[in-house]
Amino acid sequence: MTANKIVIPKQDPFFYVESDTLRVLQRVEKISKKHPVNVLISGRQGCGKSSIVRQYAAVFKRPLATFQIGILSEPGQLYGEHVLENGETKYRPYLFPEAIQTPNCVVHLEEINRPEHPKALNMLFSLLAEDRQVWMDELGLLNVAEGVVFFATMNEGEEYIGTETMDPALRDRFYTVLMDYIPMEVEAEVLAQKTGISRETAQEIVRIINRLRDHSDSPIDVSTRTSLMIAEMVAIGASVREAIIYSLQINREHLESILLTLHLEKGIAEVQNANEYVLFVKPND
Repeated sequence: MTANKIVIPKQDPFFYVESDTLRVLQRVEKISKKHPVNVLISGRQGCGKSSIVRQYAAVFKRPLATFQIGILSEPGQLYGEHVLENGETKYRPYLFPEAIQTPNCVVHLEEINRPEHPKALNMLFSLLAEDRQVWMDELGLLNVAEGVVFFATMNEGEEYIGTETMDPALRDRFYTVLMDYIPMEVEAEVLAQKTGISRETAQEIVRIINRLRDHSDSPIDVSTRTSLMIAEMVAIGASVREAIIYSLQINREHLESILLTLHLEKGIAEVQNANEYVLFVKPND
């Protein structure tokens, strides 16, 4: 049910966000000093939704607990389960009740629009509303602790199989942040800083990656995480072509056609608003 325990994550020293998004997160942090707050982050697969939640927790020195909503099949499943021990049925709570009762905890609800059963989210409604509490026969009254921030992340769109349209009553409880892939120049800078490859090579990788993402016939969602895998392979001696093939399992003819097109276009600058992206890290780090 969980992807991690309740600990403060280590920050990424080269994490870039759009300046508008950073301002929103800073304001969320201020609001959380008054009462718990909810933030919904939506965007394409691989654009950094989960990473920004982890970075928020790291920057503001908050414990983080992540919960996979996509595996929920019934109401109450987040909280615990009945188990048989020595012939006796007992209730075993999961990490979720502890997380929501931990002051200043970041509670990440991953893939909130992908539960196996749509009613599996019913018991979240009161936790995310003004009441900030829920009654469980097995656990009693659970109150959300001071300073808790709920982050929900989701891929949204017809292309994402298994997702559900988010209940408007649930969506209404969240501030919303929309994310997309970071600009080419920023992504290239991240690859260069994190892997040690030259900026020219990083730019070459990102040009190819963005052509794959925007391909008119068969676009491929390539996360920044995958871009880093490609750069790491290049850093130890692989060619860019080899690294992309190993990392994406892409059809070689498809890749060669893109490389040829980019070669013919070389020298044509692409305009990006890279100056609108800023580092999101703890001050003085």
